[in-house]
Amino acid sequence: MGDPKHPLLSKDGEVTIGGIFAVHSKLTLSSFEFTEKPQPLSCSSVNLRDFRMAQIMIFAIEEINRSESLLPNVSIGYQIYDNCGSRLFSMNSTMALMNGQEFAAEDRCNGQSLIHAIIGESESSATVILSRTTGSFKIPVISQSATCDCLSNRKDYPSFFRTIASDYHQSRALAYMVKHFGWFWVGAVNTDNDYGNYGMNIFLNTAQEEGICVEYSVKFYRTETEKLKKAVDIIKQGTAKVIVAFLTSFEMNSLLEQLSIQNITGLQMIGVEAWITAKSLITPKSFRFLGGSLGFAVRKINVEGFSDYVIKEFWDTAFPCSQTERNSSQYALNCSGYQDLLPVKNYNEDVPEQRYASNVYKAVYAVAHSVHSLLKCREQEGCDKGLTIQPQQVVEALKKINFTVKFGDHVWFDSTGGAVAQYEIVNWQQDSDGSIQFKPVGYYDASLPPDQRFVLNTENIIWAGAQLGKPRSVCSESCTPGTRKATQKGRPVCCYDCIPCAEGEISNETDSNNCRQCPGEYWSNAQKNKCILKAVEFLSFTDIMSIVLVFFSLFGAGLTVLVAILFYIKKDTPIVKANNSELSFLLLFSLTLCFLCSLTFIGRPTEWSCMLRHTAFGITFVPCISCVLGKTIVVLMAFKATLPGSNVMKWFGPAQQRLSVFAFTLIQVLICVLWLTISPPFPHKNTKYYQEKIILECHLGSTIGFSAVLGYIGLLAVLCFILAFLARTLPDNFNEAKFITFSMLIFCAVWITFIPAYVSSPGKLTVAVEIFAIVASSFGLLLCIFAPKCHIILFKPEQNTKQHLMGKAPTKSN
Repeated sequence: MGDPKHPLLSKDGEVTIGGIFAVHSKLTLSSFEFTEKPQPLSCSSVNLRDFRMAQIMIFAIEEINRSESLLPNVSIGYQIYDNCGSRLFSMNSTMALMNGQEFAAEDRCNGQSLIHAIIGESESSATVILSRTTGSFKIPVISQSATCDCLSNRKDYPSFFRTIASDYHQSRALAYMVKHFGWFWVGAVNTDNDYGNYGMNIFLNTAQEEGICVEYSVKFYRTETEKLKKAVDIIKQGTAKVIVAFLTSFEMNSLLEQLSIQNITGLQMIGVEAWITAKSLITPKSFRFLGGSLGFAVRKINVEGFSDYVIKEFWDTAFPCSQTERNSSQYALNCSGYQDLLPVKNYNEDVPEQRYASNVYKAVYAVAHSVHSLLKCREQEGCDKGLTIQPQQVVEALKKINFTVKFGDHVWFDSTGGAVAQYEIVNWQQDSDGSIQFKPVGYYDASLPPDQRFVLNTENIIWAGAQLGKPRSVCSESCTPGTRKATQKGRPVCCYDCIPCAEGEISNETDSNNCRQCPGEYWSNAQKNKCILKAVEFLSFTDIMSIVLVFFSLFGAGLTVLVAILFYIKKDTPIVKANNSELSFLLLFSLTLCFLCSLTFIGRPTEWSCMLRHTAFGITFVPCISCVLGKTIVVLMAFKATLPGSNVMKWFGPAQQRLSVFAFTLIQVLICVLWLTISPPFPHKNTKYYQEKIILECHLGSTIGFSAVLGYIGLLAVLCFILAFLARTLPDNFNEAKFITFSMLIFCAVWITFIPAYVSSPGKLTVAVEIFAIVASSFGLLLCIFAPKCHIILFKPEQNTKQHLMGKAPTKSN
């Protein structure tokens, strides 16, 4: 049986409140030989934060005991234990509070607890042990700083309460703050206990929801040196410049030591309330590694009267001097050694910085208000001392409390036993004198509407390395407009490559996941960040190709006019008069129109130009072929007429020739009229051949109509070719049928090759092919029929005689 554990601080009262704080932070374990009774464990290294908590607990109890309204005739006592920051001591202290210090018969614990409520522990894991142990006995536990979300489970911890918010809010707020600053690539490190594991798990889940990627998540406990070194190595090798540290002040101190040893600087630390305002981390070298840190802190509240109480207690206990003794003779003897300390007697700047002290104050008052309601206290009448209070009654009363403490905070417990989440956002900054300050730069208040909960003043923030510019922490740089994100295989979604958008697609936002297709008549610009109207292409007069075609068209027309002039001058010569000069002039006129009609195919297609170009082409070519056909028939008829008894020429004289040309042309005109009436050509925006531009062309309207026009011309040309071919061997010094045969051969060859070329040519080349066919076939007719005659007229005038043209040539026998 071990020795009973006595409280560090205690006072008797009619209602007793227990307290467990880590007044010391280091525990020295004796060796366990198991041959003798273990020596008492020894504690060292005072933890000022928890010592202040113990002090404010006593301060609050004494304040209540002096009150004439809360518990006017009931005194509150306390028993405060020191757990030395050890779970072993925590369990020891818990059992001492639950059993009391007296033994029953036969060295057995009496099992009778005089405690009505327990305030503590400071850490979540120790609080879990305390709450699970006391939960079966329904002893209420009120923690001032245990924030683990696991303690919100009322089924496992039915008698647990806390005057601080659950880490559920802080963990989510951490993710919101990281996202607010645009840090989508972070590292994470946490304490390997309930506080760190639960808090980090909530942060990781929220970070995933918010699109934040965590490069690594490592954890260690203060006694696990190897795990700590491994975690630091991972941090050093990582590329994340922002570290979310869900650590207690003890683990943070260990991490700081390793960062200092390995000289790892330039990391933007994001902290939690457990360490962000811990003065134990302030060392001459710590600002080099933690300077610019941002984190959530418990609100800094100055409890009125507490600073004076702490100072008075300290000076009255540590120094046997007071101002009243200044005139006594004993003063010189007792206080002569403290003269240098008296100027700092009223120094109290470190007292208000104890941010958790107000939570202990509220916890004590919560118990007092519960007892007030149970004892039915009245300000004038006092409390009913005849009523017996059991711990489970205090639990039920705590669920109903609702009051306001003197510094304005509203105290009540929600359905999980927790308080409303209200945090101060602090920034590690260095003053001009080199001192480190925790500067408030914003706040988070879960009681406000969602759009008002999170407020940050970024202008007042000093960043890691004392920089004024916000650090960047991304796995991949942002994808500029014109590109899209493509996730790298096997890596988090924040690691991606920037892929340029395909042709015709754009992205006009940074970090776009997909490229957007441009509408039908739009195309992407060179930067792929804007849809612009597609370039409209047609065969314009400024194109090089058009200029060449226009030149040959005008040259052909001019050449035809020159031939006509030459023929008109030499109209009385035999070679011009031969084979109906009237048809020759009509043919030259038609050829001139054929050359010129090709010009209608150049320029921006309009409704009228589309109808004009195809009908002009069809109608102008028919007179040409009709004239050639007439000439061919004339040649045949002329030689037939030389036979005895033949009178065929009277059936195909000049009048009949003109009539045939007119009739053939009229048929083509009727075909064109039907075509224009039923389904005329029209301007059409063709996007089939090119995606990046629109080909403005003339749609045929009716393919049958266009085929009929070409087919009719082709029929006349074939008929002319056959007749000319038959007449090629007729005897004559100048047999025109030979030249007509050759011209029709060229004409048919051009238009037969035109059809596949026309179908396969893209865009404006289609128009160019059609113009080329018109010009080429026109030149074929002009040169083949009229070039030999012009050659004789200009260079061999001696052959331009009737005798020469009628000269006898060898004839074939019949």
